[in-house]
Amino acid sequence: MSSVVRLPAHRSPAANRAGAEERTRWWALLVVLAAVFMTTLDFFIVNAVAPAARRDLDAGRTAMQAVLVGYGLAYAIGLITAGRLGDLYGPRRVFVVGLALFTGASAACGLATGPGFLVAARIAQGLAAALMAPQVLALIGRMFPGADRSRAFAWYGATVGIAGTGGQAVGGLLLAADLGGLGWRACFLINLPLGLLALAMARLLPADATGTGAASEDGIRGLDPLGAVLSAAGLLALVLPLVSGRESGWPLWTWMSLGLSLPLLTGFASHQRRRITAGHSPLLDPALFRDPGFTRGVVCVALLFGGSAGLTFVLSLFLQEGRGMSPVTAGVVGVALNASFFAASTQTGRLTGRLGNRITVLGGTVLAAGFALIGWSASSVGATGLPVGLITGLAVTGTGMGLLMAPLTAAALAGVRAHLTGMAAGVLGTAQETAGVLGIAVTGLVFFHRLSPGGAAAPQAGAAAWLDAFRTVMTVLAVTALAIAAITAAAIRRHAVPDTRWTGPEGPSPALAAPANGPGPGPALRSAPVLVPAPAAGGAEPEAAARPV
Repeated sequence: MSSVVRLPAHRSPAANRAGAEERTRWWALLVVLAAVFMTTLDFFIVNAVAPAARRDLDAGRTAMQAVLVGYGLAYAIGLITAGRLGDLYGPRRVFVVGLALFTGASAACGLATGPGFLVAARIAQGLAAALMAPQVLALIGRMFPGADRSRAFAWYGATVGIAGTGGQAVGGLLLAADLGGLGWRACFLINLPLGLLALAMARLLPADATGTGAASEDGIRGLDPLGAVLSAAGLLALVLPLVSGRESGWPLWTWMSLGLSLPLLTGFASHQRRRITAGHSPLLDPALFRDPGFTRGVVCVALLFGGSAGLTFVLSLFLQEGRGMSPVTAGVVGVALNASFFAASTQTGRLTGRLGNRITVLGGTVLAAGFALIGWSASSVGATGLPVGLITGLAVTGTGMGLLMAPLTAAALAGVRAHLTGMAAGVLGTAQETAGVLGIAVTGLVFFHRLSPGGAAAPQAGAAAWLDAFRTVMTVLAVTALAIAAITAAAIRRHAVPDTRWTGPEGPSPALAAPANGPGPGPALRSAPVLVPAPAAGGAEPEAAARPV
């Protein structure tokens, strides 16, 4: 009888290096996901602490609304410029700067001595978050080629889900715990240890390409300061009245601001064309939109974010004002949406491996079914007890959103050239933020028109009117979800949407290949689609009802 002695498998130095690089990539992913978690959490945690901060700082309603809205506005208007900065100076460098500024701004929020100080610190937080957002998926795209990219995107979506689901709960727990007597301040100071740890680990991120920082032959003008001012002013003029117009009764300044946004944005577009004609690099290159996959992706992502924001807005109104549900019960019902979004996000990597881009068709169909089920089950919602039908509809809706977010983003960016990826990420993120605000504005218009066509005050409307208004909005949202499915299905039939699993003769798409400069989905995509804070209703303070963009 003979025996065979099995010697330990010998790993070559190259194999050892490959294993070490693999481990480093996943540790580096934790760094960028820490930034995603913090920036997403800060969209929601403030809703829980706003009343306590207002009392402590003796702040007025206007100041506290600025605290809530300032973060989102700064984030939205800074994305396009931040994307270009990543292209010019490298995503790692810009990400680290943004992370350091965000950590410092969080400390300033926690140490604020007055409402003005807190508002300024929140705006600084938003600008720092915008700096990081386009770089996050640029770095993910560089670090994870092939099938690993789907897994990384899935973790990205899951992180957004966790932060969005737990944002207000974390804020409430920190208030109740009153750590070190800090009260509401702990909700901002909690970012310090996480931010400092991420900064310490930032060396694991892939180095920027050699020569980055001199990407433009005309030096600092490659950033296009005038273009940055025009784009920021145009977006501010568009978004600010949409955020605060309904709450303030649409005064004259809101209409003037909306009217001013058109010439500002038109002037920005003209300025970009002139820069290209003069041989200078633009802040936003129109060549981006010559890629039909990117344009379709922007449209679909905007529909997704607009729909999720609109749902969260009208759901809160319907449950609390229309059905008399308590805020606590309404919050428990809403957990089904974010929890299912999180669960579905964790599966998108595996499903994309099986279905490819057909996952977006599936996600759009599931999302439409969820909206329809919410509308159908709304009649069974009462002031007491948990509405099982509605909770089921919300779970289906959250599943559809989770199936869509990362795949839509990846497909949109798959064909973008490497030198445009930061720019593309900024555009995509701006589309997300603007669509969220527009979603609330449009669904609110439809909802209140159906609720009281003659202009009567909402509380005077009967139960049947509330139900009709809510179902009308759900029908509109179901149509937008079907539009996502139809757009992506048509593109797949024409073989026009790059499959993110595919590697062609020239290797993976430069936008998402390992050593390229790449970006990502709603750059911080913080903002999750699902994760739009529900406006409080039924007696809640107005500032707590404001939605950070």
